[in-house]
Parts: sequence; C-alpha cells; structure tokens
Amino acid sequence: MTSAPLAARLNLPSGPLFFPVTAYGPDGSVDLDTYRTHVRRGVEAGAAAVFACCGTGEFHALTPEEFEACVQVAVEAAEGRVPVVAGAGYGTALAVRYARLAEAAGADGLLAMPPYLVVAGQEGLLRHYREIAAATALPVIVYQRDNAVFTPETVVGLARTDGIIGLKDGLGDLDLMQRVISAVRSEVPGDFLYFNGLPTAEQTQLAYRALGVTLYSSAVFCFAPEIALAFHQALRGGDDSTVEKLLDGFYRPFVELRAQGRGYAVALVKAGVRLRGLDVGEVRPPLHEPTGDHVKQLAEVIERGYALLEEAK
Repeated sequence: MTSAPLAARLNLPSGPLFFPVTAYGPDGSVDLDTYRTHVRRGVEAGAAAVFACCGTGEFHALTPEEFEACVQVAVEAAEGRVPVVAGAGYGTALAVRYARLAEAAGADGLLAMPPYLVVAGQEGLLRHYREIAAATALPVIVYQRDNAVFTPETVVGLARTDGIIGLKDGLGDLDLMQRVISAVRSEVPGDFLYFNGLPTAEQTQLAYRALGVTLYSSAVFCFAPEIALAFHQALRGGDDSTVEKLLDGFYRPFVELRAQGRGYAVALVKAGVRLRGLDVGEVRPPLHEPTGDHVKQLAEVIERGYALLEEAK
C-alpha cells in the first residue's frame, strides 16, 4: 500500500480517533475475544480510525506475540470500515520488528512512539524514525512527547522522508507547534498531518484547532463514545454551546480526576470501560488500578456527561 490512502482517510475524519484499551482475562493474559468486542463496538459507534496497541492500549506491557495477535484482531474487527494504525516503539531494532509485525498483521499504518529511555539528539532521532519508515510499506505517524521532542528543522526532515505522513503532539507546547507547522508549510510541498495527542485531547482541542490542527485522539471514546462523538460533531459544526457544556460538565471534571493518580490516563480509562459493562480486566504493572473512591467519582462524572447529552436533545 502507499501512504496516500491512509493520509486521505485520516485527514477528514467522520468521528473521533479511537485508541482501544487492551483486554486481559482473570489470569492476566490477553483476552482476544473481549478485545475484538471492544474494537468492533468502537467502530460501530462511529470511530474514524482504530489506533491499536498504542499508549492507551498498553503497548509497553505487550510481548511481540501479544502485540501481533491484538493488531490482527483489530484489523479483523474493523473489517476495512476504518483504517487500523498500530504502535511501534522501543529502540530502533525493536521498533522495526514491531513495525514488521504490524504489517504482517494487516495494519494500515504505524504510530511511532518515543525510543525507550535514551535522550537523543535531533540527528539520532531523525535517523531512528527514518529507519522505522524504511522498514515497511506502512505510512508512519511520529509521536512527539517526553524524550522525543523535535525542532522545526527536524520535523521538516521527517516530512521530507518517504513514508512519514504526520506528527502527533503529546507535548503541548503551542509555540513550538506553530513554528513546526509554519516551517513544514514553507519548506515541504503537500499535506502533512498533525494530531493533538495530549491526554484527554478534547480538553485542549480548541487551542489546537486555532493552529489548524483538527485531528485528535480520544481516550474517552473507549468508555463514553456517545459523549466523545457529540463533542467531535459540535466542534466540527461550530456548536460552541455544546462544546462548552461538555468541557465544563464532563471533560474538566474527568481531567481533574485523572490528575489524582499516576498512570490514570490509562487506568482510569480502563476502569471506565468496565463501568460501562465490558470487563477488559485490570492494567498490567507497572501501572496500577484506581482507588475505589476514584472509580466511584468516575462513575459520577460519566453519569453527568450522559445527562448533559440528554439535556441537549
């Protein structure tokens, strides 16, 4: 395949970008049947794409064999209705291995996450992502966060690399993002995709939209797809009243609860999926489960979110 079809399909999303959690059974092993149900329900609920085995999907906790099996199940569950993008990470050699496993499993693209542990210079980072891009025919989206932060010049280099189609920003430096977008626009012909990849990206999407960044990840879609879809439609349609009501009544309380524990950007989402009736199991170490009180507060936040949707009818 070429990068053009995936870029075109992602550029005008009909719904949120879905980052499913990875389901585990009582013994801690991957539960592929429940995972299939989770992905299928997300696609049927209106997801524009499935990003399998990425941050919310606990990529860090999966063996290569589990990773390949999950990506294959996601592809099967999506049935070609929406593209499936798989995570790839760690050092260059392992990232290449995961990229090839994703390609073998039928993925449509890759989300290349930061390299493990090391803080590298710009030249090394550029080489790292170019080697990932060259390893398969899959188009690559590069994830900026933590120890992988790029100068505008480096992003220009990424955009000029065959197979790299976009940048997902998990840093939140809007000044840097504006300079990146300007540099790429000035120096690289054609479209380059940008994604807001901050945790609970809806909370910051108004600011990113002002920069021209319309794509964003939605972890909330995992457990409250109707709320995430309503927000997405209101944002695209200019319904500022609905956007503000959901931000004030649901997203801000959820973000404040998420801030109460390390790793809650994943663990709280997984708890939300369980609260909504699908037993996807607990998170794997080193993440830990939310406290009972925090789960109770999460249930209340979700209930308020759905009440806001009822009021809007």
